Amino acid sequence: MLRCSESPRLARRRSGQSGFTLVELIVAFSILLILTTMAVPMARYQVRREREKELRQDLDEMRHGIDRYKDMCDAGKIQSSGPEAYCYPPTLEVLVDGVKLANTISGNGQTGKMRFLRRIRKDPMTGDMDWGKRSMQDEPTSNSWGGQNVFDVFTKTMDKASDGTPYSEW
Repeated sequence: MLRCSESPRLARRRSGQSGFTLVELIVAFSILLILTTMAVPMARYQVRREREKELRQDLDEMRHGIDRYKDMCDAGKIQSSGPEAYCYPPTLEVLVDGVKLANTISGNGQTGKMRFLRRIRKDPMTGDMDWGKRSMQDEPTSNSWGGQNVFDVFTKTMDKASDGTPYSEW
């Protein structure tokens, strides 16, 4: 069917034409390749930022639990695990399992139990549940735990953040 604006020669050429030419395919693939090479670094950067955000939240949550345990112990509401503990929890698991409250009785006649964390989360940088710990007796930059108490937590990864600081110093 001829349109009034088309010549018969152009109409014959279009009716025999099907698909893309090699040049059109090369141009299309080149554009896709350029867009992909631009998108991959941006996606990696976004994933890294999400992991950093999750790391900050997890560290804040665990440090808040340690601080709440310390405050309750200092107030005499829970018993310290010994003089060398300085009223810090002996392990992270104690924060999840909970401790019995001193001189408190619940409605059913049993002593109450206080939990400070719901669970210990996976380290988003290493992918496992093993967090680095420091006790009150350890050096501030120590990467090995003395085992007396849990004063601080950190990630065990050796990677550095985008600002150059090691994640283990966060």
